[in-house]
This record gives sequence, C-alpha cells and structure tokens, in this order.
Amino acid sequence: MRRKEKRLLQVAGLLIAALLFLPNVGLWSLYRDRVFENSPELVEGAAGLPGIQVRQTKGPRKEIHLGPNGARRIDWHDYEAIRRDAARAGNGEQGKPFPLTDADRVDQAYRENGFNIYVSDRISLNRSVADIRHPNCKQKLYLEKLPNTSIIIPFHNEGWSSLLRTVHSVLNRSPPELVAEVILVDDFSDKEHLKTSLEEYMVRLPKVRILRTKKREGLIRTRLLGASMAKGEVITFLDSHCEANVNWLPPLLDRIAQNRKTIVCPMIDVIDHDNFGYETQAGDAMRGAFDWEMYYKRIPIPPEIQREDPSEPFESPVMAGGLFAVEKKWFWELGGYDTGLEIWGGEQYEISFKVWMCGGRMEDIPCSRVGHIYRKYVPYKVPGGVSLARLSHFTRFRLFFCLTELPNKVVLMGTCFIVKQITAQGHFEQLIGYIFDLEPRQRNILLFVSPPLALKQNLKRVAEVWMDEYAEYIYQRRPEYRHLSAGDMTAQKELRNNLNCKNFKWFMTEVAWDLPKHYPPVEPPAAAWGELRNVGSGMCVESKHSASGSPVRMETCLKGRGEAGWSHGQVFTFGWREDIRVGDPLHTKKVCFDAISHNSPVTLYDCHGMKGNQLWRYRKDKSIYHPISNSCMDCSTADKRVFMNSCDSTSATQQWVFEKTNSTILEQFNRNN
Repeated sequence: MRRKEKRLLQVAGLLIAALLFLPNVGLWSLYRDRVFENSPELVEGAAGLPGIQVRQTKGPRKEIHLGPNGARRIDWHDYEAIRRDAARAGNGEQGKPFPLTDADRVDQAYRENGFNIYVSDRISLNRSVADIRHPNCKQKLYLEKLPNTSIIIPFHNEGWSSLLRTVHSVLNRSPPELVAEVILVDDFSDKEHLKTSLEEYMVRLPKVRILRTKKREGLIRTRLLGASMAKGEVITFLDSHCEANVNWLPPLLDRIAQNRKTIVCPMIDVIDHDNFGYETQAGDAMRGAFDWEMYYKRIPIPPEIQREDPSEPFESPVMAGGLFAVEKKWFWELGGYDTGLEIWGGEQYEISFKVWMCGGRMEDIPCSRVGHIYRKYVPYKVPGGVSLARLSHFTRFRLFFCLTELPNKVVLMGTCFIVKQITAQGHFEQLIGYIFDLEPRQRNILLFVSPPLALKQNLKRVAEVWMDEYAEYIYQRRPEYRHLSAGDMTAQKELRNNLNCKNFKWFMTEVAWDLPKHYPPVEPPAAAWGELRNVGSGMCVESKHSASGSPVRMETCLKGRGEAGWSHGQVFTFGWREDIRVGDPLHTKKVCFDAISHNSPVTLYDCHGMKGNQLWRYRKDKSIYHPISNSCMDCSTADKRVFMNSCDSTSATQQWVFEKTNSTILEQFNRNN
C-alpha cells in the first residue's frame, strides 16, 4: 500500500511540474507570453540577452475554402499576432520614426554599420510595423498545403540589434509550419558580439542555426553556402538588416506551389537609416529593369499588363537582388549562382536572365512586404583605410571635389593630390583605394571607392554568357569592359545550351519589351547640348562638382576664357527624356536639373526619368520653362544664383542659349507639348 501511495505521489508531482513548466502549455508559458506581450524588452549590448518572443504555436484550425479548380485555400493571417502588434506602443513601434536628438546623429552612430546603430539598439527587437499592404491583401486566401522554406540570411559584421530584429521579425510574422529553418551565414565576421554571444542567444531559437565561413568569401559564395545546406523545399534569401511585414511568407510560397519554376520577390520597403521609420519606396510597385551601363532601375508597370486588382502579382524582368524565394530543386537545376562571379555584383542579372530564358518566370508579389535598411554609406573597414565617417566635415567637403569622376577617372582640383592607388577587400567586394594628400594636418588620407574590378568583371561575364549581341550596347557605354577578363565561361555556356535557353532577343522582345522606352539601347539624339549661356548676364551655368543636392550657379564662361572642351562643369544636355543632364550627349552624368516650385533654386538631383520636377521645355523665345511650377529659369548676376521665377518674355535673364541645338528634335518636343 505504501509503495502505491509513493507512485501516486510521484505521478502527481510530474503532472504538477508539467502544468507549470511544459513549453507552450504550462503556466510559466502563459506568464511568459503575457509579460512579452505587454512589456517591450530593452535591447542590450553585445553581451546582453533580452527576452525572446517567438510565435511557435499553429493556432486554431483555419476555415477551408475551395477555389475554382477545387484547390483548398485558407486564410494564413495570424490574427492574434496582429492584435498583439497593434497594441504595442513605444519608440519605433508601428514602424514610426524614432525621435532623434543631436546626440543620436553623431558620426559614431553610423561608423560601424552605415546606419544609426544607436537608434536601432533602442528599438524593440520585436517591434511592430505598420501593415501598409493594399487592403485587398487582407482578404486573400492561399493554398492550404504550401512548401516549407529555409530562410538564408548572410551577414558580415552586422549590428547586434539589426541582425536580431531581422530574425525576430521573420519568426514572429511567419507561420511556424512554413519555416523549416533560419540559416545565418557568417562571412568571417570579426566582431565579438557575433561570436559566442550570438551562439548563446540562438540556442534559445531552435529553428535558427549558424554557419560560418573559414575566410572572407563575399556575398555570392556566402549565399551559395547557405543554399547548399538548406533543408527546406524552398530557399528564401534575405539581407541581415530587414523586417518582415504582416503575412509576408504565404503569398510567396503560394506562387511557387502553383508553378515550381517561378522566382518570387517581395515588395521591398524602406527602413530609414537615420530614424528607422518604415515606409514604401517611391512609386511602390514597379518593374525591375536596367540601363545599358548595367545599373539597376525601376520602371512603371505598363498599362498592357496592369491588373484591375493592384494587389495581384506581376511579372518583373529583373530582381533587385537581395530578397527572393525560389524552389530549391529549381535553383540548382539552373546551376545556382554562377560560381565564376566574384565577391559581389551582377548576380541579380545572371539569375534573372537565366530563369526567364531557361523556362521559368519571375514575379513581384505586392501582398508580401519586407522592409530593408538602405545604408547611408557602405562602412568599409580595411587595414590602413578610413571611411567617410572618420573624416572631418571640412575634409569630406574637400574629398567631394576630388572624387567627382571616380572611379572612371580622377579630376584633380585645387590642392587635391593622389599619392597612389591600391586595392583591398571590403565587406562583400574588392575595393579601389586612393591615398590623398589634402591638408597639412591630415596627410595621406586613404579612401576606398567602388565599383571594383570584380564587379566590372562580373558584369562582363553576365553579358558574355547571356546577352548575346546586346552586350555590344554595354561596351559602347563602358568601353573599358571590352578588354577585361571574365574568366572561363565554358561551363556556363554549356549550362545554357543544356537547358535549351532562349536568346536574349527573345528576353527583350517578350519579357523586357517596355525597357527600351525608358532606357533605349541606342540613345536617341539630344535636342540641345553644350554650354548654357545666359543672354542677360553673358555668364554660363556651372555645375561645379555635379553633386546631387547641390545648386547650379552662374560663372564666367570657360569657353570665353579659351578653355574649350567637354569635360568641365559647364556642359549640359537637354535630351530625349526632356530633362537637363550634366555632361555631353555621349557622357551624361546621372544628375539632372531639378526644381520644386516657383522661386525655388535650381538644384542637381539624381535623374529619375519620371519627368515631374525634372521636366523642362526649351521654348522658341529661348526661355527654359518648368511645367510643374509653371515658371521659368532665371538668374541673378550679383549672387550668381539660378532660380525659378514668373515667366517674363521680355526679361533677358530668362533667355538662355545652348551651344548646339537640333532644331528637328526641339520642334518635335514643342509640337508634342
């Protein structure tokens, strides 16, 4: 009898312990969830381990709906998680900007990461973000049976809080049954907080594992390492400073479940590098494209393929590069990334051309949104070098003048003197470095700039393997690419042949058919170009150092002083986009005349090709008219300003003469408008 009583007491004790402590069902679990729900954690330093909030339960069974083809669909939203996020309050919550002070804006805050780590460390790892999806997304149903995914996040010397917030947002806003694992791939980081502290932290997140390279490999090979170790049916690539938004994952996996040869990309939102405010990109849903120097571009969705429901997926010729999902088997059937691509750059074009030309497709998914921090600058850290954050404001201003044309050529101005050029290894790329002798107190400043040689070689390799005769358009704009070595391309050309891939003309005709409208392979003739002389003052417009955000000024005309040539800052082109760019027609820079409103100064800003503030008319009365502000370009001789003013056909200071004009093109512009 005594033995039975003892066994009963043991069983009772085990039941009580289970009730208290078993994960997800015990009273401790209920207490833990309540605490995490109502008390945003404090983000500590590298050694600190804040509380971990992760949704691990599947929740109540979803109601099943039968689609038109009999497919079983469900609502994948986690409404309990959405409710908890909506109730959160505090700095940065709901994706709102963090209230900055002057102390938050010091250079030290940006030095290590290129974004404000001081602010990041003071925002919850589990912070909420605003659901900025189209309202129709909230009503969408997706297949009940979706493939699971391995989420691969490469990183190098990433900030503690930004990396952990990426992981937490993925786990918090993804159905747990769809996440096979999260793989963090460390590309040879040397920061202490990314070693033992990170290992200890991730032990408490069983779905997360860490892979480490034995030497610096670069972004491409780091991603390939993660993909080679993935267990999931789908591999999803993210960057290490992202935040997943509400229900981001099912819309991606649903398209792959319907067509395994579809690569899908989320909408990439912007997390401000200063205050961590979360918002859409300008223009939001747009197609990925490129110009003929191989710079990534975004172009509007043409009316021919616009859907009545803007929340529906749409085809995109080219991905941005960092964030996408692909079925694992299909990824390897395509050969993964070309292993001949070095370090970083060009891989987004290679995978995009390959999937389209070799039997697949690529889509952007408006109901899947992921925020991404676009760095203020890339925080290169190399032996003997300095980043811009380490220089005084005066020195940075001087360097601005010296770096006008880098890396294609160097313009030496004033006392700028380049001692020598070197190369080194940056975060994910090879860097070109210049040592400057600028001022007595700070001689031998070493600054690294890009694009590096590896990027140029990568772009040539992609062009040679995939772009056929269209590669010539790139070489016409980048003649230095012709003589670069792109390595042995035999295996890639055999892969293209074995997959029965289509030619690049098919890609341009059937997939990127709208690209030439925005970025024509053969540049149409310009309407006017050369120096821009003011009739009233006899002075010329001067762009100084072509820096985005700087005002244009009036200066003595260089050609009047016998300084003829096309390389100085008084040459402009009024081109087929009806914007005014710095440079001659064959060598325009990517900065344009821009004005906001009546009386505003005329400034240089990055060209966007979308007209708006950068749309101009060169009229027969020699005025330069700005339709958006209904005003004309004017100038002041006394202070050398160029500004917008009410149009006055009798004012000589509103009359401008380009050195060269094409009357046929000008008449066409004016006739069309």
